[in-house]
Amino acid sequence: MLEGSSLTLKGYGMNGANVGTNGTSPATSGTAFAGDGLDMTAEAWEGFTAGEDIVTGVRPEILTSWYRCREEYGVDPALDRAPPAAPEENAHPIEQDVVFAELGGLATNAAREVAGLDGLVAVTDPGGRILACWGSQRLLHHGAESNLAPWSTWSEWATGTNGMGTALECQHPVMVRGPEHWCRAFHLWVCAGVAVRDPVTHDPLAVLNISCWKTRLPDAVLPWLHNAATATEAKLRHRARHAGVLLAAAFADARVAPATPLAAMDPAGHVVLANTEAAALLGTPADVPAYLPTHRWAPQLPTLPQVVRRAVERARHDPHWAGSTQVFVPFLTDTVPVSVRPVSTGTQVIGLLLAFGSPGGNPPFGERSDDFLLGAAYGRPLPSRVVAMRDDRWVMLDPREIRFAEADRNNVWLTTDQGVLRAATRGLDRLQQQLEGKGFLRVHRRFLVNLGRVREIEQGFKGTLLLTTDVHTHETVPVARRHVPQLHQTLGL
Repeated sequence: MLEGSSLTLKGYGMNGANVGTNGTSPATSGTAFAGDGLDMTAEAWEGFTAGEDIVTGVRPEILTSWYRCREEYGVDPALDRAPPAAPEENAHPIEQDVVFAELGGLATNAAREVAGLDGLVAVTDPGGRILACWGSQRLLHHGAESNLAPWSTWSEWATGTNGMGTALECQHPVMVRGPEHWCRAFHLWVCAGVAVRDPVTHDPLAVLNISCWKTRLPDAVLPWLHNAATATEAKLRHRARHAGVLLAAAFADARVAPATPLAAMDPAGHVVLANTEAAALLGTPADVPAYLPTHRWAPQLPTLPQVVRRAVERARHDPHWAGSTQVFVPFLTDTVPVSVRPVSTGTQVIGLLLAFGSPGGNPPFGERSDDFLLGAAYGRPLPSRVVAMRDDRWVMLDPREIRFAEADRNNVWLTTDQGVLRAATRGLDRLQQQLEGKGFLRVHRRFLVNLGRVREIEQGFKGTLLLTTDVHTHETVPVARRHVPQLHQTLGL
């Protein structure tokens, strides 16, 4: 148990349930959460799920989540159970395994303490997939009826507002009570969750969640979750500092020509160390190592963090990879070549060394770079092809042939001039990155559209839009309300 963070249930009934003023426990009374001020929330939920926008009696973080569920994710509020978890496509970093083990130990302790509440404790991965649950056998069995159990997905995009999924979207612990859940089937649950985040990238690594059925959670839950996440992230920060020391050592050992701009960067695209020449390009201090993630600098080159993230992803798939590309330097009003070398400890990529050349020159690392174009150059669009599949054949598509892309879980279907094809790229986010700078815009959680192929724009329901890409077949793409302003700006409407 974390020191100073005991989940004390003092003041709650003999079984841990909060006793109402009439002496009855909400777990057995017919009015769960009576007196918690959630009647107004329930009325707001009815109106909001019916399409209303003006609501009262809903906490801002819950209302924001509801908007995501309705406008962006399109979650059916009548969903009565979480969907099954899809298999993970890529291997995850060892940091996730460490966090899973840490939270598993905390969860077993918490499960003993919430036994009086007849509650359960769960740990999920960063996709909201439950890995394990602990708690009373009765509630574990009851939770399984809603797939509140391993091998199910509780992300917001899959299951709506809930403690686990909403914690992934927030930077702090969150409690979701009764009708604050997006799906009506979960309105008798109360859950509280917190995400543990990578101190370098701030991406979520896991979620620790506590849930009860028809029973209030004590106020001590949120501080306890905060302390649990803080203690776990402290160990990650210690490791990240060690990685910063190793990056600085790799920087010192790099062999480049004198006066070559050289920088060491972490996987989030922040500068750990730069020499005088690189600092002038990046707009950061020179020759000052920043071992701690909170001390590192953001480069003043807008496309560089994206280049770094793509390079790190590429290096994780191929430990022997090195690459090069062009990046735009605003004060030079020109692109410069940059060579990229991954820095690893064991099989873990902890950052990159970047060596910059002169405008119009060659990559400074020379032969050790394989000239792999990362596709994130600014100002000079790079040629690219999108690979799709038709039966057992590969189809090479010019991006201009694609009218729009639609996600079906991890599969992406391309509506093209050659028919409907399945993209070789898995996941719409990755295809969006691949097509960046090619005239495509994300207009919905499930749709990416080629703006050059839009022929008509039609007003949809309650502020949404419909884009017609083929007037002969009335082929339309929905635009979620939250994406409408960006579409107007992009098209100059």
